Amino acid sequence: MLTLTGATVRFGDRAVLDAVDLEVAEHEIVCVLGPSGSGKSTLLRAVAGLQPLDGGRVLLGGADQAGVPVHRRGVGLMFQDHQLFPQRDVAGNVAFGLRMRGASRAEQATRVDELLDLVGLPGAGRRAVSALSGGEQQRVALARALAPRPRLLMLDEPLGQLDRGLRERLVVELRGLFGALGTTVLAVTHDQGEAFALADRVVVMRDGRIAQSGTPLEVWRRPASEFVARFLGFDNVVPATVTGAAATTVWGKIPVPDGSPQGDRPLLVRPAGVRLATPGEGLACRVETRTFRGHHVAVTLRPAEGPLLEAEFALRDAPEAGAEVDVVFDADEVVVLDAG
Repeated sequence: MLTLTGATVRFGDRAVLDAVDLEVAEHEIVCVLGPSGSGKSTLLRAVAGLQPLDGGRVLLGGADQAGVPVHRRGVGLMFQDHQLFPQRDVAGNVAFGLRMRGASRAEQATRVDELLDLVGLPGAGRRAVSALSGGEQQRVALARALAPRPRLLMLDEPLGQLDRGLRERLVVELRGLFGALGTTVLAVTHDQGEAFALADRVVVMRDGRIAQSGTPLEVWRRPASEFVARFLGFDNVVPATVTGAAATTVWGKIPVPDGSPQGDRPLLVRPAGVRLATPGEGLACRVETRTFRGHHVAVTLRPAEGPLLEAEFALRDAPEAGAEVDVVFDADEVVVLDAG
């Protein structure tokens, strides 16, 4: 459906998008994730035709989009701030793209009713957009973007202005809706939870380049680099020398999975991979803090040497703050990262 080859955008001497290659298959939901300034929104704008390329190509359905204006690319756009027309009611907003394409009044009315039912706002066509809640405006913006049946729907921080609870509910609804419609989606967000819940594939960007691409499970279980690991919120990353099935670190010897890359590399230990051990048989630590997380307790440990160590324990097993404990490491929760 979508192919980017060597896509490059420069602002002055800085490459905001740096020779990016990316493919999105038909019916696939791809979420581009990254910190501010990583190039993710520029990528979206380049695909839409809102930002000209300084190099490379954008192809939709195999056709080069060079010189094709935004309104002729057959893509739908939905922005963080919704950008609804305040002077039009809900139906008028949803029907906007259909009117621009010359659809008859009957076609418009049928499609509007169909989409409002689909997004959970049946019978809301006559309501003023100013009277809608943030979540309802979000649904209207989505219906408007879907109305012309775009071959590619692009979302820019789609749930960014909503409160956490509403975001979590809507992201589940969106995934179900896109699956039912067979919509091809390219979304950008800085919210990891949103991306991992919505996407078939996650693309992590850094400094205008793709740092890693994979299914949510692949990226979460096996971040490719220290940057990706830390961006995903993992802080247990230390330098290591990997030899065979173990790594030498400031926390002592740590087992690594079979087939791990060898030599000097960063090492990630997931909090779930830190296990309590019999006193005297592991790494001695003092419990600095413990935080209730619902289904587990997050614990910060201070070893005699090296950085603090984050761990997760079941509610019944979590040691108290101030306790002296020994811990060992589970190789299944250890990742040898890319040296780069």
